[in-house]
Amino acid sequence: MEPPEMINAGELVLKRWEPEWAAELSTAVRESLPELKPWLPWATDAYGLAESSDYIGRSVDDWAKGAEFNYAIFTTVGELIGSIGLMTRMGPGILEIGYWIRTPYSGRGHMTAAVTVLTRVAFTLPGIERVAIRHDAANAGSARVAEKAGFAEVSREPGDTGRTDVIREHQPV
Repeated sequence: MEPPEMINAGELVLKRWEPEWAAELSTAVRESLPELKPWLPWATDAYGLAESSDYIGRSVDDWAKGAEFNYAIFTTVGELIGSIGLMTRMGPGILEIGYWIRTPYSGRGHMTAAVTVLTRVAFTLPGIERVAIRHDAANAGSARVAEKAGFAEVSREPGDTGRTDVIREHQPV
């Protein structure tokens, strides 16, 4: 199972992460820390070039292992606006989508478009029966994206942070 390395999504392009984008990733994360820190444990004040390089390196390795397929999200003019990925951690037959968006680009429908196209791609992969999104119940932004992309809540479970996670799934099209 291997999704395409590049996906066109209208006004966006999803591209498999490449090491030369580490500095821009670091800038995007640092710019967005106030919005990312409540939800993502890796989003800390110490986040910098080393952390970006490490993330991209792990993304390259995980892609090769078939464990995760992480993409940088770019506008068609080449602005890095976020990250999205497919993860196998929920078990056979299901892919989980994780995502974050650079603060100046939130609220414009970009992440909904990226989630929608990645969901379509996920269902073309062999053996995939379900696509899921797991987010903190208090994360209204992630909830809105999931709902607009057609994901319905299927359960609530204890999260890693001691709060409640919402599990949403999308049915095949």
